[in-house]
Amino acid sequence: MRSITRRLILLPVLLFSKPIVNNSFAQDRTRFEDCSVLLVSDTLTIGNSKIERRFLWNNGNLISLDITNRQTGRRTVFGNRDTDFSLPGKMHARDGAGSLETKIGREEDFRERRLEAIVLTKVNDLEVKRVFRIYPETPAIACDYYFKGTMDSTVQLRLSSPGDLVNVENISEVNKEQLPVMRLDRMGLSGNHWKVRAVQFFDITDRHTTTVKFTDQLAYIFGNQLVGNLLLMNSGIGKEGLFWLKEGPSPSVQHAYPGFDFSVKTGSFQMTGAGVEGKDIDTLEWIRGYGFVFGVSDGSEIGQLTSLREYQRHIRKYVPARDDMVMMNTWGERGEGENLNEAFALNEIRTAARLGVNVFQLDAGWYQAGTKNMDSFWLPHKQKFPNGLAPLIEAGKKNHVEISLWYEPDPEDDYAHWKRDAGILTRIYNKYGIKIYKIDGVQITSKKGEINFRKLLDSVVTATGNKAFFNIDITAGRRNGYHYFNEYGNFFLENRYTDWGNYYPYQTLRNAWNLSRYFPLQKLLIEFLNTERNKDKYSADDVFAPGHVPFEYTFAITMMAQPLAWLEAHRLSAGQLAAIAPVVAKYRKYQHDIHAGNIFPIGEEPDGRSWTGFQSIQKGRGYIIVYREDNSRNAAFLKTFFSMGSRISFKPLTGKGKAFVAVAGDDGRIKFSLPAPDSYALYEYKIQ
Repeated sequence: MRSITRRLILLPVLLFSKPIVNNSFAQDRTRFEDCSVLLVSDTLTIGNSKIERRFLWNNGNLISLDITNRQTGRRTVFGNRDTDFSLPGKMHARDGAGSLETKIGREEDFRERRLEAIVLTKVNDLEVKRVFRIYPETPAIACDYYFKGTMDSTVQLRLSSPGDLVNVENISEVNKEQLPVMRLDRMGLSGNHWKVRAVQFFDITDRHTTTVKFTDQLAYIFGNQLVGNLLLMNSGIGKEGLFWLKEGPSPSVQHAYPGFDFSVKTGSFQMTGAGVEGKDIDTLEWIRGYGFVFGVSDGSEIGQLTSLREYQRHIRKYVPARDDMVMMNTWGERGEGENLNEAFALNEIRTAARLGVNVFQLDAGWYQAGTKNMDSFWLPHKQKFPNGLAPLIEAGKKNHVEISLWYEPDPEDDYAHWKRDAGILTRIYNKYGIKIYKIDGVQITSKKGEINFRKLLDSVVTATGNKAFFNIDITAGRRNGYHYFNEYGNFFLENRYTDWGNYYPYQTLRNAWNLSRYFPLQKLLIEFLNTERNKDKYSADDVFAPGHVPFEYTFAITMMAQPLAWLEAHRLSAGQLAAIAPVVAKYRKYQHDIHAGNIFPIGEEPDGRSWTGFQSIQKGRGYIIVYREDNSRNAAFLKTFFSMGSRISFKPLTGKGKAFVAVAGDDGRIKFSLPAPDSYALYEYKIQ
């Protein structure tokens, strides 16, 4: 084995895969663009032109030494050396158990090329594989976990309540390091003034109308446990900023959840919960757990958010013709598929084209059903679509509208029939060329179910030559939240209906606004509805009822995301179509460039009375959309992400804004004016 390994090491760097096995003093260097992996003596270095993290090799059970922000040159040195990964009471890898392999991940239609460092080690009878992903010119490094072998079923324990613990009278209590849970990563951050923000995300939006909550804390000599997928860290003295992103479902539905995601303690920050327990581990097959991302920034808010967003943009390769859409789905008017048929669909396609929609999605009810034979179950309904879907495909092509379908995988026995589901979707693609599928009704209750669900998606992507695109519904059930399975398409965020009186445009805007700080809006389908329907479902004195809001304004709320016309187009009045069609056409000209920027919230949090908006940031230019909600202020100063003193010219594209030039004040504040409540302005801006 040693001679084979040595020959591989001597091959040119262009070789995609080069292992180092059981040799702490071997040297291997692999590069891809500005990314590199280097193992010299007992030190592993992973990084690119913006970030570098060094580890003590320790037979593959890595011990972090430091992280360097290569843009600023600042190096954060870790103290209190301990392994980054650990199980309770099982800290060290066996001698000679570690190995390293590096490879360049191939580019696909939905994945970008990257350098990967694959680190294997063994802790007792558990094999642990970490796949570090390094993207060019990105100030963050991702790490995916895989497990094989056997693991004690008691490792996922919960901490004792602080109220049950004794008084602190001994320094040994302070110095205790090991948590009784699986640890994914650890950073021994020195200093007594670290400020942290833990950000928790909420899916299951049928039941949640607040999608983001955060907790701010100072690190203390005792560990405080925090819940969330994201931890932002600021040194409090210098200008160092770090972040951790846990790539797993939202905490409320994580598998084998230990009760928290981060432990923050002076000198030791830890991430916990890999989403696996002893019964999930296989002795033959690698089982994927939750992963994480660590990144560096300058410590400012925009610095941290930009570093996070630069990584998030690499998760899925962005292709405007595929990823940008104005979608229409008629389920938003509660027809529930009853009136769905060929004539109805053809009329909707024609009207959708007039509206400016480029994707028409048939929700539940398009299929035959009524049979235990799943292959027949998912054929077009014989009475509703006697000619199959071919007439819809033809009409779609004629009107430049792509056809999309709703699909619910079979959950029986933890999605054991995933191959059958994949075959059905692949046959639909082969017959009709349909690429976009809304995946709904998912309920993942086990690691086995998660594995099979991923196999389903991967199989369809592969069988369609990487053309398949999934709208993953996150409105209900145990699904995967915002930071897991997000390489397959976009997310269907929420169901809101005027029929139920629970659609309020400002609440939709509020959810988008809060999510956009930490998650790319380009990945979300955000709805707008027919505001002339169901006015009787709202009380006469409800000033926020959608009937009081201009239809054009409700569409403008969705512009920074992927707009979803959650309605039946043929029910729109002539006035509504006349008002919105030119706006959608203008928006489509700029949609790609808007989404090419990093989109963050500006102004006040939407509450129905605010001045608020979004900023899409590119180098020296970008876009801003401003909303004046139902208030009496004709103008307002909005906090933006411009540097103080910057001189900016604003060119209106659509809405009620006028061209102007302004100089940014403190906190980037810019004065915006709009003539009436519930009005908006979309601007293109340039920094002069």
